[in-house]
Amino acid sequence: MTDTAKPSVLFVCVHNAGRSQMGAAYTHHLSGGAVEVLSAGSAPAESINPAVREALLEEGIDISAEKPKILTTEAVQASDVVITMGCGDTCPYFPGKRYLDWVLEDPAGHGVESVRPIRDEIKRRVLVLLGELGVEPVELAAP
Repeated sequence: MTDTAKPSVLFVCVHNAGRSQMGAAYTHHLSGGAVEVLSAGSAPAESINPAVREALLEEGIDISAEKPKILTTEAVQASDVVITMGCGDTCPYFPGKRYLDWVLEDPAGHGVESVRPIRDEIKRRVLVLLGELGVEPVELAAP
C-alpha cells in the first residue's frame, strides 16, 4: 500500500462509463471513505451510461456528477490495487502493483434490466475486495 493508511484502488475499463464507474462508486460508498478510489478508461466516452446511472440510483448511489476520465500512468502509479475490466493491453503495468482482471459483460448499449446483474456482480466483488483490504463495509443508504 501507499504511505498513507488509506488503501488506493483504481478501476479501469475502456470507456469509463459503466463497469469502472460502478466499481468506483461501490468502493467509495461501501468503504465509507476508507479507500481512496479512482476510475479511468483507455478510450473514455462522452458521458456515463444512463442505464448504469439508473441501476446505481436504485441502490441509493448517485453518479450523475461523474465524468469519464482518461487513464494516466500517474493514476496507476498512485494506486495500490488496479482492477481492469476489459482494457487489455492498454493498461500500464508496474511491477509491485496488485492487478485484478474482472471479466464482466460490458453494459454499453444495454437497458437497466441487463445492467442490474452486472451491477450486482460488481458489488459482490467489491465486498470481497474490501474484506481483502481489511475494510469493514458500511450499509448503503436506502434510495
